[in-house]
Formats: sequence, structure tokens, C-alpha cells
Amino acid sequence: MLELSVLLLAGYFAGVLNAVAGGGSFLTFPALVWAGYPPIVANATSAVAVLPGYAGGSLGFRHELRQLSVQRHLQLSAIALIGGLCGALLLLVTPATVFAFVVPALLLFATAMFALGPQLMAKVRKSGLPLPLLPGLFLVAIYGGYFNGGLGIMLLALFAAAGMQNLNLMNGLKNSLSFVLSFISVAAFAWAGKIIWTEGMLMMLAATLGGYQGAALARRLPVIWVKRFVVLVGLIMTMIFAYRLL
Repeated sequence: MLELSVLLLAGYFAGVLNAVAGGGSFLTFPALVWAGYPPIVANATSAVAVLPGYAGGSLGFRHELRQLSVQRHLQLSAIALIGGLCGALLLLVTPATVFAFVVPALLLFATAMFALGPQLMAKVRKSGLPLPLLPGLFLVAIYGGYFNGGLGIMLLALFAAAGMQNLNLMNGLKNSLSFVLSFISVAAFAWAGKIIWTEGMLMMLAATLGGYQGAALARRLPVIWVKRFVVLVGLIMTMIFAYRLL
């Protein structure tokens, strides 16, 4: 009962965080590992928990997404789909001991991306050097299919590097492509039997509720406080997972 309560709370507050500033996977993934699930299973189940948030975000920006032609949107979605599948398959062939070893590095990288995202986007814009969108998207999608943390800010930085300037369109596209690549990765994890469905679905419901209530909270709570909290959680989780390797 204690484990289920912790997982539900992690799912709920992950939904709140994702609605306000992002970083929900910093709660769902460690909570599942704490509950005793292997890191790869925890990573796969965590992807299930945060999936609806991407769909909701896509719907929220549906008017901005109409600025893209259907053909362009389908092209980007196809690349995200293929990249997400490649990342998921890469995770499935990664030995559990190897994944446990790289988790601290992944968490630290995701935390750094979350903390330095605005500065990164500003430098990318200032450089004036366009980055090819399609190859960049494929690489980011592979990362997202393998490990979800920090995916959103990586996509936003990529869009900025590719010359996009409409932030609402960028956010809508970020959510849309995140949903596509996460959906196919979840399908691959399910095919491989790496998802704990009962816990995953309960965390999904809790995250959906948290996201709904977090949207109202986002209008009142200073985002900078939430971001600092997420960075602190990310650093603590990085140290905990690094300590587990000793």
C-alpha cells in the first residue's frame, strides 16, 4: 500500500510539474525504481505515466499547429516515429547492468538541459547558424525513445537552431512530436513485456489529474520556483543513483 501511494503521488506531482514547467519524469522514474522495479522497466512504465500530457499539450496548441502544412507535420512525425522506435529498441537491447550504470549520467544531462535550456536557446538563436531540422530531430527522437528526461527542452533548442521563432508553434510541435515518439516507444516496451501496466495506468490517471490541476496552479505560481525545485530534485536523484553504483 505504501509503494502504491508513493507511485500515485509521484504520478500526480509529475503531472503538476509538467503542466507548470516540465520535469515530471524526475519523479516518476525514481519512484518506480524505489518501488523495486528494474531501471529499464521503471523507464518504460514512466513513459506510460507521462504520455497523456503530450496529447493534452498538442490539443492545447492545435490552432498554432495548423500553421504547418499537413505534409510537413506528417514528415516530422514520421521522423520522430522512426527515431523514437530506434531509441526504444536500443534500450531493449541494452543490458540492465549497463543501463543502471548510465542512468546517473542521463539524469545529470537531463537536469543540465532543463536548467540551462533558456540560455542554450538564446545562444543558438544568436549564433545564426541554422541546424538541419530533420537529421537533428531524428537524433533527438532516438534519445527520447531511449530516455525521456529533458526531451522537451532538447526539441525546443533544436527548433530554435533550425530557425523557428514562433514559441507557441514550437511548444505545440514539441508536444505533438513527443507524443508520437513516446507512443511508439511505449508500444515497443509493451511488445517486449517491460511495462508494469497496473502501476503505469494508475500513475497515468494521477498524472492526468495533476496536469489538469497544475494548469490552474501555473497561472499563480512563479515558474522560476518550480524550475529550481525540479533542478534540485534532478541533482538529488542523480546523486542517489550514482551512490547506488558504489
